[in-house]
Amino acid sequence: MSANWPERISAFLRSPSQFLCSTTSDIFLAEVLHELRDDRASDQIKVLLLSPLLEHPTLLCPSVSVGEETALELMSVFAQCSPKSLPLRCNVLLALTSVLLCSCCVSSHTSASQDFLDLLLQMAQDTNDAQAGAALHPLRTTACDCLRELEACLPGLLSQRLELLSSLRQQENSRLHQAYTGLHALALRNAVYLLTQQKGAGAGDLKAALGSNEGFVWGEGADSAHPNSVSHSDLALFSPLTLGPMGKVPSLQTGLDCKELRSLLSSLLEESYLLTSLSQAALLRCLVEVLAMVPAVSPTIFRAQLLRLLGTCKVCLLHTTLLMKAAFTDSLFSAEDEAFLLKRLVGLSQHPLLSTPEKLFYMDCILHFPENRPISSGDESLPVLLTPRLAAALVPTVFNDSVSMLARLNLLSLVYLEEGEEDREGQGGRGLAYLYDHLTSLLRIVENQASREMVVTFFRASFLFLLHFCHVERYSEDLSQKLCDLYLRRTQLAPHFINLADRTQDRLEESGWAVALLRGLQRTITEAPLSQLTLQDLRWHLRILARVAEEGEVLQRATLNFLLCVITSSSSALCVSGDWRLGNGVLGVCRRLLLHPSLDSLLTPLADLLQHLTCHYGETDIQDHARLYYTLLTTLSQEKLAGVLAQRGTERGRQAKVRSLSAIMGETEELTSGLTVHQTERPLLRLVKLDKHEPDECKPEHKPDSEPACETESSPGQGGIEDYRAQFESSSFASEITLQYHLTHTGVHDPHFDKLFSIRLHFDLTDGHYEEVSDISVPCLFRTRKPPTVRLRLKPKQPYHTTLRASAIFTTEDGLSWHSPLADLHVAFPEVFLPLLAPLGWAREKKQRVFEGIWGEICSEQSEGDLTNAATSLFCDQLEESAVGELVEKHFQRYLVSDLDKGRCKVLFFLPPQSHVLLKVITEEDAVQVHIATDNWKLLPYINSYLEDITKEIHSTQQVNGDV
Repeated sequence: MSANWPERISAFLRSPSQFLCSTTSDIFLAEVLHELRDDRASDQIKVLLLSPLLEHPTLLCPSVSVGEETALELMSVFAQCSPKSLPLRCNVLLALTSVLLCSCCVSSHTSASQDFLDLLLQMAQDTNDAQAGAALHPLRTTACDCLRELEACLPGLLSQRLELLSSLRQQENSRLHQAYTGLHALALRNAVYLLTQQKGAGAGDLKAALGSNEGFVWGEGADSAHPNSVSHSDLALFSPLTLGPMGKVPSLQTGLDCKELRSLLSSLLEESYLLTSLSQAALLRCLVEVLAMVPAVSPTIFRAQLLRLLGTCKVCLLHTTLLMKAAFTDSLFSAEDEAFLLKRLVGLSQHPLLSTPEKLFYMDCILHFPENRPISSGDESLPVLLTPRLAAALVPTVFNDSVSMLARLNLLSLVYLEEGEEDREGQGGRGLAYLYDHLTSLLRIVENQASREMVVTFFRASFLFLLHFCHVERYSEDLSQKLCDLYLRRTQLAPHFINLADRTQDRLEESGWAVALLRGLQRTITEAPLSQLTLQDLRWHLRILARVAEEGEVLQRATLNFLLCVITSSSSALCVSGDWRLGNGVLGVCRRLLLHPSLDSLLTPLADLLQHLTCHYGETDIQDHARLYYTLLTTLSQEKLAGVLAQRGTERGRQAKVRSLSAIMGETEELTSGLTVHQTERPLLRLVKLDKHEPDECKPEHKPDSEPACETESSPGQGGIEDYRAQFESSSFASEITLQYHLTHTGVHDPHFDKLFSIRLHFDLTDGHYEEVSDISVPCLFRTRKPPTVRLRLKPKQPYHTTLRASAIFTTEDGLSWHSPLADLHVAFPEVFLPLLAPLGWAREKKQRVFEGIWGEICSEQSEGDLTNAATSLFCDQLEESAVGELVEKHFQRYLVSDLDKGRCKVLFFLPPQSHVLLKVITEEDAVQVHIATDNWKLLPYINSYLEDITKEIHSTQQVNGDV
C-alpha cells in the first residue's frame, strides 16, 4: 500500500513514539506483515521491513496473543521464501526469536514457540551440511545463534537436550563447530544450575541430565520436570556465578562418581584450541561455573590450559584466567603461578605497544587481583605481592597521557601508603617524595599556561594525592601554599579551586585541609595590592570569597575590609561602571555573610557596604537587592534572617544554598499545611459515562454566511457535495466530539471529603491522536446532592480510540487543597462517530445526494487508483429482518441518511477531523449484507470489529428473548 517503505522504516527507527502519533502499532504491524507476504516486494525491502521487529518487538507485539499471531505470520513468510533468499530467511529467524522472547510467548509455552524450536533444531541437526548442502551454511549458523539466544534468555530451556547437543558438537567438522560448542556449554551450565536448586539431587540426576533428549523445559514446565527448581525469571539473575569465592556458589553433591561429566569437560577443553579467543573465553567461563557447582570434579582439569592462558596476550582470555583464579584460588594456582600472573599484569600495564584502554584494564586487574589468601576484601585492595620495587615500573611521569597518569598515581599512592611516611629514608618515604615531586612538576606546567586537559589532570591528581596523604602535614601544607601562589598567577582557575575544596571536604569530612585552603585563598586575595587588581581578577576573587563565606570557621572581617576598599576607593571605577555581573558577585558574598555565624561582629561594616551599594552603584537592580539586604540586616534577628534566606541550616560547616523569600513569614504548621497540595491515599472521585447523547451534538459546527435556508434549497448550483466540502475549508469549522459524564464520589466513604469545592479536572493524553484537552472546572460536589454533569470535548487528529489519564485538584471544607487521581477514561471507537455535519436547513434529499456523491467518489477513485486511502469492504451476518430493524434502531438511528425501507437503509458516520464511513445495509432472506465504503482505509479493521460486536449483541438479545 505504500511504496515509500525505506523512508517510513527510517522514520520509525529514528523515533518510534513520534511515528506512532500518526498511526497505531496494530495498523503499522498489519502493514508490515502484509508487505512481507507480497511476492512483488524484493528481498531487500523485506529485510528492511523486519528491522522494526528486530529493534522494537515489545512496541509492536505488546502481548502474548499479538506475539503469537505475528510469529505465525513470520513462520508462513519463512516457509514461502525461496531457498536462495538466504539473507531474508536468516533475518526472519532472528525476527521470530525477538518476537517470541519479547512477547513472552516462549515462557508461556505457546504452540508457535514450540514449532519454532522444532524448526531450529531440525536445521541444526543437518551437521556438515549433509542434506541441504553448503549453500545453507549461513542458515544453520543463524539457527544456532537463535537457539543460544533462547537458552540465554530462558536458562534451562535446552537442559533436556544435552545428549543431542553433545552429539551435534562431536559430528560437526566445519567452522560451525564453534557455534555448537558454545551452545552445548551454555546448556550444560544452565542444566547443572537447575540441578543445584533441587533438593536431594545427586550423581544419578546429573547422569540422567547428561544423557537426556526428551524435549524442552518451559517456563512452567521447569517446575514439573524439577519439582523444586526455580522459575526462568529467577534463573536469569544468576549470570556470573564466579564473582566471589567458590563457597558462595550453589553446589551439587554428587560424591566421587562423576566420570561422565569429567569426560565431557575434558572433551570440551581439548576442542577449545579450535575456537577463537572470544569463544574460548565464553566456553571457559561456562566450564569454570560448572566445576564451581560440582565440587567432586577437581579444578586441576584446567591445569593443562594454564600454560597458554598465563602467557596469552588476549584481554578476554586473561580476564577469564582471573575469574578462574577467583573461583579456585590455591586449589588450581600455586604461589609461583600467582606471582607470575601479577608480574605479567604489571608488565602489561606499561607495555608500549598496548593501547591506553588495555593498560587501564590491566591496572584495574591489579587493584582487584584475586589472591590465593586474601587478607582484606575492599573495593580497591592491593595484593600482598605487589611491593614498591615491583610497582616501580608504573611510576607516573609527565609524558603519560592524562588517564594513565592518574591511574598510575592512584595505584602507586596505595602502594606507598602501606609503607608509611615516617621513615623518610626508606622506600616508602622516597616513593611518597617522588609522587609529590611529580605533583609539583604538574603544577609548574599549569603555571606556564598549560592546556585545559593538563589543568584538569593536575587538579584531579591533587585530589588523589590528598585522598591518600592528606594526613602527611609537610606535604599537605606545602601543597596548600603552592595552590595559593598558583591562584595569584592564574585567577581564572577559581572554579577548579572551589571544586577541589568541595570534593575534598565531601570525601575527607574529618580533615580540615579544605578549610585551610580556603582560608589561605582569602588571605592571598585580601593581602594582594589593590593597585594590581583588575576587573577580570575581581570577578574570580568574588567567587572565591563567596565560597569562603560559606565556612563558619573562617573569620570574615578581612573579606569585608577588602570589599569596602574596592567599593569605596576613590580610584575604583566599579560603582561608576555599573557592571551587573560584578555587582551581583558582590551581593553573592554579602548574602552568604548574612548567614555567617559571626554576623554580630560584622554588622557595622556589612551595613556600610550594603548602604554604599544602594546609594552609589550604577545599576538599578543591584541597588534594589542591596536595599533589600540592608533592610533585612537592620530589621530582623539572626534567626529570622536565616529563615528568610535559607530553608536549611548548614551542611558540614557550609551554608545552605536554597533561597526562599516566602519564608519571611513565621513558619507555622497551619501555614505549611495550607500552602501544601496534599495527596490522597486512594482515588476519591470518578467519572461515570452517560449513555445519552448531547442534544445539539448533531448540529453542524459551521453555519453558512447568513444565507436563508429556502435560498439554499432552491439554488440549482448548491445543495450537493460541493457545498458539503466547502464547509471544511472554513476556519470556523471545528469538528469535535462531546462526551458526557457524571462526577461522583467513589465507594470509599470519608466524611472529610463529603463536600468538595473548586474542583479542577485535568486530563493527559496517552497518544498523539487527539489535541490537548483543556481542564474542566466544577464549582462543587456534595455527596448528598445530584452529581454534576461534565462535558468533555475532544478534537481528534486521527479518528481512533484512546485513553485519557485523569486527575483532580479540589478544596475541602477546612480549606486544604488535595490532589487525587481518577480512573483512566477509555474513549471507544464508536464514541468518535458523528452524524453528517450538513449546513443548517438541509433536507434529507440533499444529505442523500452527499451520501451518493461520496460513495461514487470512493468507488470510482479506488478502481482508478487515484485515492490511495479509499477502500470498500463487505460484512455479512445471519440476521432476520426483525433483528435488522432492532440493529438499525439501536445503533444506526442517529446516523441514518435514509430510513429502513424493505430491509434497506443508508448510514453515514462522520469521524473527525474529515473521515467518512458509509454503510449500505441490505437484507437478503435470513442474512444481512453491510456494504462499507470509506475514504480512510485504516478504519476498516475497527469498523469490522464494531459490526461484529453489535451483531453479537443482537444475537444474544434474541437468544435471551427466545429462552423466555
